Amino acid sequence: MTAPGQYRRIRRAATAAMATAAACLVAAGCTVANSGQGGYDPNTLRIVLPQEPPTLEPCEGSLTSTGIVVRSNITEPLVERDSTTGDLQPLLATEWRQTAPTEWTFTLRDGVTFSDGAPFTSEDAAFSIDRTVNSDLQCNVDGYVFGDEKLTLATPDAKTVVVGTTEPDPILPLRISFVEIVPRTTSVTEKVREPIGTGPYTIQDWQYGQKLILARNATYWGKPPAFAKAEYKWRSEGSVRAAMITNDEVDIATGLGPEDGAGDLGVPFQNNETTALRITGNEAPLNDMRIRQAINYSVNRTGIVKALFRGLGEPAAQLIPEGVIGYNDQLELWPHDPEKARQLVDEARADGVPVDKQIRLIGRNSQFPGVTETVEVIQSELADAGLNVKIEMMDTAAQLEYQLQPFPANAGPFLALIQHGNQAGDAAFTVDQYMRSNGAQSAFGTPAFDEQIAAAGRLTGEQRQQAYAQIFADEPREILQFAYIAHMRGILGKSERVDYTPNPATGDEMLLAAMTPTSSDRTDQS
Repeated sequence: MTAPGQYRRIRRAATAAMATAAACLVAAGCTVANSGQGGYDPNTLRIVLPQEPPTLEPCEGSLTSTGIVVRSNITEPLVERDSTTGDLQPLLATEWRQTAPTEWTFTLRDGVTFSDGAPFTSEDAAFSIDRTVNSDLQCNVDGYVFGDEKLTLATPDAKTVVVGTTEPDPILPLRISFVEIVPRTTSVTEKVREPIGTGPYTIQDWQYGQKLILARNATYWGKPPAFAKAEYKWRSEGSVRAAMITNDEVDIATGLGPEDGAGDLGVPFQNNETTALRITGNEAPLNDMRIRQAINYSVNRTGIVKALFRGLGEPAAQLIPEGVIGYNDQLELWPHDPEKARQLVDEARADGVPVDKQIRLIGRNSQFPGVTETVEVIQSELADAGLNVKIEMMDTAAQLEYQLQPFPANAGPFLALIQHGNQAGDAAFTVDQYMRSNGAQSAFGTPAFDEQIAAAGRLTGEQRQQAYAQIFADEPREILQFAYIAHMRGILGKSERVDYTPNPATGDEMLLAAMTPTSSDRTDQS
């Protein structure tokens, strides 16, 4: 989710030319080399997203539409994960250590202030962790990262935070990297739409439905980012976003597909997203294992990747991609066998299962390029198997009601098209929320499988890898909550005036401080 190595290099070892550019951007009366050319302000980074963020609440930062704007731009965590190496690196905390089997101690950075000028202390760090994990706000980060864990917090001094867990947790610092720090004056009874943080940018103006402008944080503790401002707009159609790149209306366009027309300005990259159908298996007809098997036999994963994703992905046999701890390289794709699917549905019908009962197929608008076509193909494949499936496309807010527990009352049997990105590089962040019976984004499970997941989470090293790999092998046989579709690749539209290399985290967290003007687009000295 981050590009921390690049972030630190920009912050701590920027070139002299970049320093000159940054100084120029804040100087009064500074002239620019290409002002008046192209109709843009070279001090402003222009970005177009598929959808407007529903909120910038930091504890919702694991939601792609929120995290891509807020995480490490407006707010920051104590530690950050290098999305390429998986290593944890210091950010608002300079060091951390396990001081007892169920206790980790974090030492905080000196000289940090929030964008409103208030000093950052251990009380703010403890408050932010408590607010995200222990409050009743139902933060997405809480369910995604911490599950039902409740943490204890102590602040022996202004620069020390001690975090306690109920059981030993070998990856607690990795979990803490998902907690964005906010001032202790932030509400604990309701989520905030426009947060205050310690990051390199602050919110200048949000004209809801039109645009969002971030401005450089004048009190930022680190290296000032190269661009003075960032302006976000949103357009749901990928072809429109691509045209904005090719017409020099924006500098960055996210969520592009291979058919959208960005041309040479479209940069392919490996993201960490896996697309799947999640099956609610607690109501007929989906509570019958044969129907869930039929769904899996019906989905033509290879065909979807080839025809709809234009090869920009890889058919999936599990919910995490290669490179995440727990990935099982021995799993084979579920075979595409429409005849077997029809046979299973007929067997269930003969045994009295109400296979004609309508099943809702819920997707999210602009979830990924080609999402509408993907949903339509899946609906057709399931209909061919003899199932009665109705498509419902929703906006983000409505779809989240069917993605996160508790689901709406009387929702009926439904399939949810999900796209899961394991931003932390460890299978715990997948199975805890998607496979435990009480997981934040899980539809059902069993006590025995819950214990298998819990046991894996207590392990380290190769034992941890093997235990999680076994979970991915066992889930389709014992639970079968998913029909996996594809490990996704992304395309980022990038203008020639911006230097930026996308990484596996770009789809979830896009660091503005990692973006700099190209040499031809930098400002002149005054």
